Amino acid sequence: MQKAIVTVTNDLTTDQRVHRTCMALCKAGYEVLLVGRQRKNSLTLAERHYAMHRMKLWFDKGLMFYANHNLRLFFLLIRKHADLIVSNDLDTLAGCYPAWKVKRFFGCKVRLLHDCHEYFRGVPELVGRKTTTSIWKAIEDYMFPKLKAAIAVNRSIANLYEQEYHVPVTVIRNVPFRRAAEPPADKGRYGIEPGQKVILYQGAVNVDRGLEEAIQAMKFLRTDAKLVLAGTGDVFEKIRQFAKEQKVSGKVVFLGQIPFQDLHAITMMADLGLSIEKDVSLNYHYALPNKFMDYIQAGVPVLISPFPEMKAVVDKYFIGETIENHEPAHLAQRIDAMLMNAERMELYRQNLVRAAEDLCWENEEKTLMGVLENIKAS
Repeated sequence: MQKAIVTVTNDLTTDQRVHRTCMALCKAGYEVLLVGRQRKNSLTLAERHYAMHRMKLWFDKGLMFYANHNLRLFFLLIRKHADLIVSNDLDTLAGCYPAWKVKRFFGCKVRLLHDCHEYFRGVPELVGRKTTTSIWKAIEDYMFPKLKAAIAVNRSIANLYEQEYHVPVTVIRNVPFRRAAEPPADKGRYGIEPGQKVILYQGAVNVDRGLEEAIQAMKFLRTDAKLVLAGTGDVFEKIRQFAKEQKVSGKVVFLGQIPFQDLHAITMMADLGLSIEKDVSLNYHYALPNKFMDYIQAGVPVLISPFPEMKAVVDKYFIGETIENHEPAHLAQRIDAMLMNAERMELYRQNLVRAAEDLCWENEEKTLMGVLENIKAS
């Protein structure tokens, strides 16, 4: 049996796209090892159909973390046999590409597949950081043009890389498995009263996700509702403190990190899903986020920023609304307008059934399997 090593910089708890990729590799006949990192607060991993390994590192963030991670990753890949290496984003390509080249030099018939989850140099964390961005650009400029196989989460991001590096990039959209109907999570478990609406944000609690404004909007909201934040990230504690300062702690529920196996039931209890990132970077502007697609599979109407990839889906299927700005009063008005219009919300939910049938991993997996067949034949 051929072996594949899939690499990420996260702790493997919540990354659904990588899990789906690993499952597809298993289906394609690979024995899979998924490699990430161990953090101090990492949750215990549930058993999966493939092997997993978390590396313990000396640093937790910044350039030293990325250098430490990729150096450890390089030596791990050199030691272990692999027929296929899958790098996820530029922050693992820096370790995967040199290991791939060394193994090829010594006669190993290993192949490399690069998956662009985002336009890495466009992430908000790099905006304004010219030195750090220039380092990543130098790495990408050297490695990306030499790639034999690359995939991306949507056409906009694929176009950016194709235009810059003249390398063909196949689109494998970041969509969930088709989900059978299942009961939603118990609202009472999270302090939500019977009859209260649930406004959900799931995913990374990072900068410029519109979370501060969403929290402030709870002060203007007329609907009896709670804002539920399912996820953690760089500004999690700052956001929680902000809710206290705004005196809306009773209207905001912080769930923290949720294993992806448990996330769908939580999403099912929502009445409205938020994906209101700010237009501060190319990465956000062209995003088609996990949470947006998860809302669709859970049958949850959405309120989004009017970014091209998300808006195209909303307009095609008529499953939600867009915001015009991030003013808290405006957000509250848009949320109220949706939650108070029962007839319109029911139409959204009906349309979400068709959207969920189209936008599912079972459809995207066919394209990925074609990519894997081409890699084996190359």
